[in-house]
Amino acid sequence: MIVLPTTFFASALSKRALSTCVALLLCAAASLANAAPLPSPPLLSANSYLLFDHKSGEVLASKDPDKRIEPASLTKMMTAYIVATELKRGSIALDEPVIVSAEAQAMQGSRMFIEADTVVPLIDLLRGLIIQSGNDASVALAEHIAASERGFVDIMNRMAQSLGMNDTNFMNASGLPHPDHYTTANDLGKISSAIIREHPETYALYSEREFTYNNITQKNRNTLLWRDDSVDGMKTGHTEAAGYCLVASSVRDGMRLISIVLGTGSDKARIAESQKLLNYGYRFFKTRRVYAAGEQISEARIWMGETESLALGVADDLYLTLPRDSFDTLQSTIEVAEFIKAPMRIGQEIGRSVLMADNRIVGEVPLLALQKVEEGGIFLRMKHSIQRYFQ
Repeated sequence: MIVLPTTFFASALSKRALSTCVALLLCAAASLANAAPLPSPPLLSANSYLLFDHKSGEVLASKDPDKRIEPASLTKMMTAYIVATELKRGSIALDEPVIVSAEAQAMQGSRMFIEADTVVPLIDLLRGLIIQSGNDASVALAEHIAASERGFVDIMNRMAQSLGMNDTNFMNASGLPHPDHYTTANDLGKISSAIIREHPETYALYSEREFTYNNITQKNRNTLLWRDDSVDGMKTGHTEAAGYCLVASSVRDGMRLISIVLGTGSDKARIAESQKLLNYGYRFFKTRRVYAAGEQISEARIWMGETESLALGVADDLYLTLPRDSFDTLQSTIEVAEFIKAPMRIGQEIGRSVLMADNRIVGEVPLLALQKVEEGGIFLRMKHSIQRYFQ
């Protein structure tokens, strides 16, 4: 979801800005009357679910997204995320050998069938983890990175906190049931986005449809990869207590949606319900980049400085996800402090842009100085002081 700043500026808005606000409200009200009605999200047979846009973070549909659930093999997304993080840091490499322990081989449930005391390339274990959902691969990777699964779990929980997954606690690297092993749909959304955003090379493995190890070929359990060409990941999970779960990510026309469906009654149901969510999002919503990072959006008058104008922009790309017709009504009001005085440093907050569509505020972003402005000489400052006095 787009985070809106709450700080307002002590200086009053100019008359021009106020009149612009009124005009925008009238324009939006007129457009709202012609907007197509937005249908309610589909009702799913799932204990909890969430649909959101990856770039904007906007939630498009949800049911009990903060409800604690057993994540089952969705746990392996965090395991894979930590492996990818260590790969990026250079502490491990894809081609390095991993010695399989007896504990890893003894893991039950879904497996890639590695054998104790054998040496397996790390990339094979990573594929076995993501594609085959191998519990044995999870333990082998955990032990390789942290010397023990218990030590790896400590890393998992610290990483969860750093990602803002405040309603998550891990007790193992594979997702085997444990009363203190839990997460939520919202927290799964955070780790999903982090994988896609920070580790695109590792995320590409989630789209692979099968993997063969030890002469055993297993298909990716995310059968949406076959059903919907726009789906390029992510992960399934299932235990008796958790039900059938699926996190799916899809791209259509440059818009990436992530759906999280938890606690359905069958593999067929989790696929069908995930497809309903994705189709709803793409049918009725659109995502656009409204502002580019570092791009000049507006300029402001600056006093007592070597230059009299100051370019304003945003620190990061701003994406909005709105009902499709709403972009026709999108308008921006620029609000800046009435008196801006040099010196000015790059990145200093000067004002804000308030974005409106369908007669409501849909976004709000701080406007920052894009250039450095030094204080002018004494005669220039005297001149500006006189101008300010008469204004």
